[in-house]
Amino acid sequence: MVVIVSGALILTACGSSVKLDENAPVEDKSASGSSSSMDSRQVGTVTAGSLDPLNDPKGELAQRSVYFDFDSFVVSSQYEPVVQAHAKYLNSHKDRKVVIQGNTDDRGGREYNLALGQKRAEAVRKSMNLMGVSDSQIEAVSFGKEKPKATGNNEAAWAENRRADIVYQ
Repeated sequence: MVVIVSGALILTACGSSVKLDENAPVEDKSASGSSSSMDSRQVGTVTAGSLDPLNDPKGELAQRSVYFDFDSFVVSSQYEPVVQAHAKYLNSHKDRKVVIQGNTDDRGGREYNLALGQKRAEAVRKSMNLMGVSDSQIEAVSFGKEKPKATGNNEAAWAENRRADIVYQ
């Protein structure tokens, strides 16, 4: 009985209507209205030159991994343009810092892979140093085989994991 009475009261309350005052003042907030507080000089335009090149998915900085041959920590000539592009950016943006993260495939022991990952990160760091990037802008670390990009026990997966990633801070 209480439920029926409560339901009836709720339905009665919902059934009431509110009358609108059609003569109520309305403030014009449109851009063409006289009370607009926005000045057209406050609106900036974005041009291709004003965007940070790090955010351009088609730019030369989009590639952020340097890949290595099996059991190697030599930066191959194929990846020198990647390192050069990031070195150029860091030289012109002295406030930016990167962490070079060395990685390996899952073959080999933990200690060996941590050491190899560190050598890969250091190889990229040294290349950037030779191109003028300050040591204070670069940190080299190793994850060894702990952070694979690809899973699988085949050459394609192993090759994907033998890398140094350039991570901006």
